[in-house]
Parts: sequence; C-alpha cells; structure tokens
Amino acid sequence: MSAEEKLNVLVTGGAGFIGSHVAAAYLRDGHRVVVVDNLATGSRERVPDGARFVEDDLTTMNLAGLLREERISVVNHHAAQIDLRASVRDPVWDARINVIGSLKVLEACREGGARRVVFSSTGGAIYGEPEGEKADESHPTNPVSPYGVAKLSVEKYLHFYRVEHGFQTIVFRYANVYGPGQNGKGEAGVVAIFAEKMLRGEAPRIHGDGEQTRDYVFVGDCVEANRRAAAFSGSGVWNVGTGVETSVNRIEALIRRSIPEAPPAAHDAAAPGEQRRSVLDGRKLLRDFGLAGYTPLEEGLETTIAWFRAVAGARSGTRGA
Repeated sequence: MSAEEKLNVLVTGGAGFIGSHVAAAYLRDGHRVVVVDNLATGSRERVPDGARFVEDDLTTMNLAGLLREERISVVNHHAAQIDLRASVRDPVWDARINVIGSLKVLEACREGGARRVVFSSTGGAIYGEPEGEKADESHPTNPVSPYGVAKLSVEKYLHFYRVEHGFQTIVFRYANVYGPGQNGKGEAGVVAIFAEKMLRGEAPRIHGDGEQTRDYVFVGDCVEANRRAAAFSGSGVWNVGTGVETSVNRIEALIRRSIPEAPPAAHDAAAPGEQRRSVLDGRKLLRDFGLAGYTPLEEGLETTIAWFRAVAGARSGTRGA
C-alpha cells in the first residue's frame, strides 16, 4: 500500500488522549476518519474537526454495520480502560472492557470487512520487571497487573485473527506516554498529574521513594508510528519506547524547572504491586518504520508543560506565561 493512498479509518477511543492525536494526524494526511468513543473518560472536545463522531459503546453497538456503512478498511483500536490500579481492584471489570470489548471489535472487523487492525498495547505493563537493561519485543511477557494480562490476551487474539481470517495486525507496545492533551485525573499519566497539581499551587505526591523508573515517550512519537502504520504492509509487534529509564523524582525535578513556584513534593506510601523498573528497547520501530529517533525527554516536557500552562491560564482568564 502506498503512502499516498487515502483510506477510510475508524479510530476507537478517538476522544481520548492518544486516540484524538492519532485521528487528527490521519485527517491531516487526507484520510477519512470515523471516531467511536463512549466518552467514559474521553471528551467530545478532543475529537478533531473533520472526523465523524459516533458516541457509542463498543461492547454493545452494531460496529460491523458501521464498518460496512463507512467502508472502513483500517481500524485503529485505542479504546481501553487504562487505569492499572483499577484493574488490580476489579480484574473482571477490566477484562470486560479490555478483553471482551476488544474481541467484539475484532469480530466486527471480521463481519464488516475490515482486515487491517492497529492495536495500542502496553510495553510498560506487559513485560513485568525487565530482565537485563531493557525489554525488547522478544522479552518474556510476565505482566503483574490484570491490565497487562488483558493487553497480552488481545495480542494473542490478534494472532488468531491474522492466521485464521487473514487480518493484517500491527501491535504497538507503548511505554509511558505523555504530552499535550493528557488528562491529569485518575492514576494514569504522572506527567499530567504533576503538571496540573503544580500549576494549581499544590504539592505533587510521589508514591514511595520516587526512585521507581519508567520509559517516558512523547505522544508525537506514538502518533508518527500510527501514521506510518497506515501505509505499512506487514504484521508484527513493535515497542514504542525510548530505551531511557527515568525516575519519578527526576520527572518531578524536570517539571519543576518550568514551574519553580510549586510547593515541594510530598511522599506517600509505596503503591502495592507497583513495578520498580520499566524500560523498552524501541529500536526495531525506528528501523522498520523509518523513524529518525525519539523526542528527547526535556524537549517533550517543555512542550507539554507549555500546553498545560496555557490551558490553566485560559481556565483562569489569564494569559499563560
């Protein structure tokens, strides 16, 4: 498939953080985009202009009918329950959304004639504690949360649909994604949580000693991978991660450079069951998709904090600095 070919693309979860960025990028590339989102955590305002928006629940809607009606050829599946700690509290609820919901999407694709699926998986939770310096795609998958187990289950279903029904399947295992547009509510997205708290003049709260590390990848890098996936001809699994692990304490210090007026951080008890380290080897993605590299953390944070400051200023009726 050529990069110039224009496609009919459906983005599930396109009113969410990453999905809305992906939908907007597809529109800029000239593709026709349909967004499906139940707005449980997404926002109607995030859906980009030019996309058809369908507010519905993937677990109950007639998705196959929509795929046929819109002649969808590519389904980009970003809809998910993303709160890892919530999955620990209620694994059945998490599986109902992330496993059964995804399986219904795949069945709808089979019935509705869409044979190309791009799936947003997780590298941060699917490997468990990395064995060695960093986890590449061949690393053992030993998730320690129901959220990670659910994502791995969907990957296995995708393999079945590829073998049995001839699907083309592209799986992106994201590291910890951050960037403009992220929501600081809940437990997902430490950059967004810290930025919103610190801009409100509140102390950021760090679980445990703060030396737990994650691989922070800028949302623009995830979007570029999804853009190129539209013209990619193969199937497979790719990490989307920088290969650099950064502690929570370091993240807080970097954000504080842009928000020096914020109160000092406070430390809570360590979160039960939390991974100590998570870092991905993302070189395969760069090679196979022709990407030059990943956005440096300090550069990405600068862009992100500027966005959060502008939003905070708009909400308060003042101009962001």
